[in-house]
Formats: sequence, C-alpha cells, structure tokens
Amino acid sequence: MPAILRNKLMQMAIGFAAGTSAYMSVQAPSHEVQLAMELGAHYESSGRHIGVPYVDKLGKGQPLTVCNGVTGPEVQKGQYYTKEDCQRLELPKYLAAEKAAKRIFKHWGQYNVWVRASFIDMIYNLGEPAVAVSSMVRLANAGDLLGACAQMPRWVRGTVNGQSVSLPGLIDRRATTQELCRDWGRDGHFTAVLVSEGGLNAR
Repeated sequence: MPAILRNKLMQMAIGFAAGTSAYMSVQAPSHEVQLAMELGAHYESSGRHIGVPYVDKLGKGQPLTVCNGVTGPEVQKGQYYTKEDCQRLELPKYLAAEKAAKRIFKHWGQYNVWVRASFIDMIYNLGEPAVAVSSMVRLANAGDLLGACAQMPRWVRGTVNGQSVSLPGLIDRRATTQELCRDWGRDGHFTAVLVSEGGLNAR
C-alpha cells in the first residue's frame, strides 16, 4: 500500500476514535464508507478529475466520467463539477455499495472496518452483479475470509484498444484492498488495538 494512503487511512481511523468526521453538517456515513471513499479517491483520480468530465477510455463503453469514477446520466459534458458536487454524486453510490455488501456478505457483522471498506471498494469499482456471483463472495460466505481476500488480485483487467489487459492501476488497487482485507482485518494486527479502542466496529 502506498505510504501516503496508509497514513491517510490511519489518520482517518484516529479521527473516528476521537469523534471527528469530514461530514460535520450532515449525517455522517459509516466509517467503512468513509474509508472506501478515500480508497476510491486515491485510485480513481487522486483529485485530478474534479472539474470537467472526461471520456474513460479504459472503461466499458468509454463512459463520460467525472470525480472518482462517477458515470451515468448525472454526468453532463462540459459541466464543471466542484469538490462538493463530487461528494454529492459519489456518496449515494458508496452507500448503495455498502447496502449491497450487507446483503451479499452473510458474515458482514463479524468484519472490522478495514475488511468492510475493502469489500465496499470492490463493489463500487466492479458493480454489485459481478461481485455477487464471484468466488470471493462464495469463500467469504463459507467462512474463509482469507480465501476471499486472496481473490481480489484476480480483478485487474480492463480493455485497451479492444484487448483485455492487466491495468497497473487496478493491480495496485487490488493489492491495497487485499492488504486491508487480509492483514488489517486480522486479529493481532497493528490496527486491531485502534479498531478496538476506537469502537470502529460499532457503526
């Protein structure tokens, strides 16, 4: 995991434990959604796509895209999207991914925030239909969380010039979600005390 992202996630977790949030004026989403949004921000654009939409040439159908991977009818060509606009567009999609995760993963209540954030990121990035029928979900629901985590690096391919290829950005993203799922979700890991003392599982 990149050091800059690792430090950001830890700072956020410390903030959760202290009772602070980036969402001060509205009902804050769960900690795992906020962490997943940070993952998406890092790997989708690192803030570079706040502004005018672009054509995602690596996406299926090359959709018009803005913010951190937002596509769909609300993305209009030539319109300028502010940071606040992006948060407004992204949050419902992450909440939908969280809702799907709670429905798909039958042991959801047993996972800590890092595992949950990793699964939410997978659903946000890949879509519920693809994740729901995956070996990752089958293994997780059979009680094999480590086996489920190990499936994440398989989802790294995209289409370039009509060819299916492994994309460096997806390779890095899946390595991070696998680390969160496998290591940060493990009892005895350096994050376990923070999770326990901060009450991060209680959301």
